[in-house]
Amino acid sequence: ARVFGGARVFGDAQVSDNAQVSGDARVFGNALVFGNAQVSGGAWVFGNARVFGNAQVSDNARVSGGARVSGGAHIRHAKHTKDVWTVSLGLHTITVDGEYLNIGCISEKISVWKKQFRAIGERNGYTLQEIERYGMAIRMIDRVLRAEEKERG
Repeated sequence: ARVFGGARVFGDAQVSDNAQVSGDARVFGNALVFGNAQVSGGAWVFGNARVFGNAQVSDNARVSGGARVSGGAHIRHAKHTKDVWTVSLGLHTITVDGEYLNIGCISEKISVWKKQFRAIGERNGYTLQEIERYGMAIRMIDRVLRAEEKERG
């Protein structure tokens, strides 16, 4: 494990295996960062949160409570207190990050993805079949999130 730059790990938090915490990131409370996970930028991981696998938490993201971020998830924007929702379709993992979807290294609001997924896919070398598959997933995620929002009132 590596902690470098201005990063801090304190309280009962632990960073282990090949995990890295860098920049101005903070890991504290009872949080665990392990595997090949990375926490960077101004991100905070705290409470009983877990970041593991190849997951990345960066920029100004906040992961807390009992949230779990794992696999190929990449969190950049939102505050997460529950497990992070990801969809793996082969080429890149889709991470639901608040009102954003992070696909590969591209992060856009869901509304942008719905309108521009074909152009973004073409620019990034996706096949027509991959573009359609990701488009269907983006629309499905949007429908589920809108339904959940409607239930909450």
